[in-house]
Amino acid sequence: MNNQKPQSNNNMPPLRPMGGGRGPMGARVNGEKPKNAKKTLLRLIKYIGKSKAIIITLIIIMAVVTVTDLAGPALQGAAIDTITLNQDGGFSVDFDAMVGYLIMMGVMFAISATLALFQGILAAKLSQNTVYTLRNDLFQKISRLPIKYTDTHKHGDIMSRMTNDVENVSNAISQSIASLISSVLTLVGALSMMIYYGWIMALIACLTVPLTIFISTNLAKFMRKYFVERQKILGKINGQVEEMVTSYKTVVAYGKEKKAVEEFSESSEELKKCAIRAKVWGSVMGPCMNFLGNLQYVLIAAFGGFFVLNPVPVMRQLSIGNIQSMLQYSKKFTRPVNEIANQYATILTALAGAERIFEIMDSADEIDEGTNEITVSEINGNIEFENIDFSYVEGEQVLKGLDLSVKKGQKIAIVGATGSGKTTVVNLLTRFYEIDGGRITIDGIDICDIPKSTLRHSIAIVLQDTVLFSDTIRANIKYGRPEATDEEMKRAAALAKADVFIERLPDGYDTVLAESGSNLSQGQRQLLSIARAVLADPKILILDEATSSVDTRTEMHIQQAMVALMQNRTSLIIAHRLSTIRDADRIVVIKDGKVYESGNHDELLSQKGEYFKLYNNQFAGIAT
Repeated sequence: MNNQKPQSNNNMPPLRPMGGGRGPMGARVNGEKPKNAKKTLLRLIKYIGKSKAIIITLIIIMAVVTVTDLAGPALQGAAIDTITLNQDGGFSVDFDAMVGYLIMMGVMFAISATLALFQGILAAKLSQNTVYTLRNDLFQKISRLPIKYTDTHKHGDIMSRMTNDVENVSNAISQSIASLISSVLTLVGALSMMIYYGWIMALIACLTVPLTIFISTNLAKFMRKYFVERQKILGKINGQVEEMVTSYKTVVAYGKEKKAVEEFSESSEELKKCAIRAKVWGSVMGPCMNFLGNLQYVLIAAFGGFFVLNPVPVMRQLSIGNIQSMLQYSKKFTRPVNEIANQYATILTALAGAERIFEIMDSADEIDEGTNEITVSEINGNIEFENIDFSYVEGEQVLKGLDLSVKKGQKIAIVGATGSGKTTVVNLLTRFYEIDGGRITIDGIDICDIPKSTLRHSIAIVLQDTVLFSDTIRANIKYGRPEATDEEMKRAAALAKADVFIERLPDGYDTVLAESGSNLSQGQRQLLSIARAVLADPKILILDEATSSVDTRTEMHIQQAMVALMQNRTSLIIAHRLSTIRDADRIVVIKDGKVYESGNHDELLSQKGEYFKLYNNQFAGIAT
């Protein structure tokens, strides 16, 4: 028995279940605090590290590029020193040596430019390989999440993490990873060369380093919150757009276009302000680092000139060429810090996106502790709900000690007022949600002991809200049983009365459906959903108001087909239209989270209880 409650997400506010006892289907984006940036960076580095061959090659190329780059100032200084002053005030030039140095500089620059091209190609490969793995891992994780997660998180925000956040990580890797590696190599190389020319000058060059670290560290702490907040707001906007597109007919029908635009404009304005703050503060780092770099340049020039005129015994004699080389190396010493500062906005955005990605990856997988080796063919369909307690929101029970027994082959109808928990019974049977207390068994086996793949393959569901995919009609009908033959598929379509309209379509079963089957009528989509369930040939059939979207005549034909379909098959019918369940073996009325009444149609009417009220209210034209 599994009395474990579904794991709650501490970052999400408690949400109430929506109509018909269903789980919640949306939530606002909240302002949770950002996670540890160091931890996020280390996890991201692990993904980058999976492309070891590319990284090693990239480091070798950049090392060579750095060496050729660092050789430039030394050669430049040597070329300058080929010009010497004579005692009479004139000067002489060693043209052979100068030409040699210039040729070597040209070769170095050519090598550096060529290798930089390959460096860009490898950086792009590293970026795409990393995000390919990251995106696949994220999508696989989403496929393992419990239903509760997708019910309590904005779908648009989840999509934003898959698209925008992953793309930001990709941009950061392609733009910043090579820059970071190059910066480290250049930093070490430039410092080494400055020490070579004069350790005192190297110390002078390092005077600005503590100030650089202090400013960059404090600016980073201040800036980061804006980049994290920007990603959250962007996810919120994606959720609004997704909701607007999927609910567009309802928005237009109620004339709420202006309100929808206003709400979007408010969020867009919020994003604009946050993005401006993030961009402004992200841009502050670069000028600050440039100022410190120029300050260092001035210090090197001033002290270098002083030491040329006033040699220091503990340091080698400096020449004009040496000072020129030192100035170039000082620039190369500060350039890595400036590059990192200029890339900081991109890096922060990537880290903020990576945090959001890892939040999903760190969420608990759907529980599946089933170890029973029963197969789908061995399931008979005897179902027992024993003293079931359940709540979507802690402290607000939907089901309270519910007991229900369904025998193999029985046709059981479940009725009740809106929100009474009818659909919740189905959600628990399929383990879309975990019970708080009690026990559900199939053929005497606790459903927690049955692997979810086995459990769900033995059940076919036709929902009130049809779900179709952007694929052919053939693929949609075969979705639950891909190995079925075309003949079996067509028989299922005929049984569901869907063959008539399918064969009238220009491409028949090869007709490609638009998103969610929007190029079909609601009734036609319902027929395809029923055909899918027929073809799946389940042991247990669940119909959640399956004929609510078809006309009365089609409903009559479907009801006739369902009689044959339900033979020797346990069937649970959630019904609002009570006229469709008169021939059910047993009708169960749920009220206050319990089975309030149970019996066939005539028995319940004769009792003149809750079912009698529901039936008479419906046929009197009063809303249930």
